Order: sequence, then structure tokens, then C-alpha cells
Amino acid sequence: MKRFEDLEVYKKAFNFSITIYKLTNEKSFNNNIKNQIQRAALSIPLNIAEGFELQSNRQFVKFLYISKGSSGEVRSLLRICEELHILEKNTVFTLINEVEDISKQLSKFINFLKNSNID
Repeated sequence: MKRFEDLEVYKKAFNFSITIYKLTNEKSFNNNIKNQIQRAALSIPLNIAEGFELQSNRQFVKFLYISKGSSGEVRSLLRICEELHILEKNTVFTLINEVEDISKQLSKFINFLKNSNID
């Protein structure tokens, strides 16, 4: 694989971050929550890209863990948005399923890289 753009997990994370960004610009969000969820969602694909470009599996894994952490942050923020009635339950459910899928893909990718002989 020569480009991070070819990674399926990157494509999903990229599309998810765009969805979050558009959604938070359409709804009336508290600025603090809006900024935090946008930053966390954008962090997922950006860290995949940054880690890939370092061309070291050890460094890549480190950045994939950061992406995974950001996916947890997004899930938490989505639940807060649901409790504050900023987002509807169905919307939150769909988005959480999406980001959980990304997180699972990141875990599989991390395990693959950690078990490979390539550094």
C-alpha cells in the first residue's frame, strides 16, 4: 500500500469526520461541544494519515491508537449530545455504530501491524 488514502479505515474515518462536521454546522450546538466533537472526529483520519506518512510501523501504531482514542471521545460526546437533546436518539445510535466500526477496524489494523515483521 503506497497511500493512506487507499486504506479502507481511512476512507471510513474521513467520511465520518465530514458527516460530523456537516451535522454540527447544521444544528444549534453549544460552541464548546461543537468545537470538541469536530476536533475529535477530524483527529481520527488525520492521525491515520500522519502515522502512515512516518513510514515506521511502530510510529504508525502509535498514531492509530490516538485515532482509536479520538473515536472514544466522539462516542462520549455523541452521548452527551443525546442527553442534552442536541441530537436525536436515532442519529446518535447511527453515528455511534459508525464510529464503533471504525474503532474495531483500527484495532484489527493495530494487531496486524504489531504482529507483522515489518518495522
